[in-house]
Amino acid sequence: MSKGIVIFFFIINAVISSHGQHEDSLDNARLAQMVTLSEAVVRNDLNVPKFINRIKNDTSFYKAFRNLRVLGFTSLNDIRMLDKKGNIKASLYSKTRQNVSAGCRTMDIVEEKTTGNFYEDNGDYNYYTAELYAGLFFTKGKICGETNIVKGMQRNVKSKKGIEKHKEQLKMLFFDPGKKVPGIPFMGDKTEIFDPGNAEHYDFSIDISDYEGQTCYLFILKAKEGTNVVIDNMTTWFNSKTMEIVARNYDLSYNAGVYDFDV
Repeated sequence: MSKGIVIFFFIINAVISSHGQHEDSLDNARLAQMVTLSEAVVRNDLNVPKFINRIKNDTSFYKAFRNLRVLGFTSLNDIRMLDKKGNIKASLYSKTRQNVSAGCRTMDIVEEKTTGNFYEDNGDYNYYTAELYAGLFFTKGKICGETNIVKGMQRNVKSKKGIEKHKEQLKMLFFDPGKKVPGIPFMGDKTEIFDPGNAEHYDFSIDISDYEGQTCYLFILKAKEGTNVVIDNMTTWFNSKTMEIVARNYDLSYNAGVYDFDV
């Protein structure tokens, strides 16, 4: 291939990339006009379009999750399965300790209490939600060779099946808010919360708040009444100095007719 053709392709690619960035900047600017700012945020002169772009492209939250693969820690786990009336029909409370040595991790169950039919007779989880939780936060056996590197990582849902596919979908929902989660029937693009067609179903606000001794920007996304969305509420605390996510709470629900969930 001649040098002239290489340069031509480079220019075309640069133009396409620039166009995409311009469109995203316009979307961020439009979203910024929909966000309610507290007086404290206004006084801080926060660049709201840039802040929204940070939310869309954040990797610090997923980085914190990946750190769980390489660090030793003790965790308290409280899983409650509710019936349609909100009553607890099965539960698990446990204390676990993850051990890391020579690039491998294992887990000890220090304490565990269950109620109802949380487990099947053969010891498997009786509820899919519990199985998903265990797959993300518990260590079965000995797992080696993991890292906490997130730069350049791409989630590939299509290449996975069964529980592994659903774990990947759950990660996308948690760590990539605003992006479409492929492979979930009847949900369409409802997870694309920053898309202009979906953003109109939400109220957005930014405030300044303390979280465990850290001064944070508090970003709240809340669904308007009467809307059939997936993410009902997403509350995120960003460290005001580093802009890294300190904590995030979700409220998810959806009724597709053939299935529904509320978590």
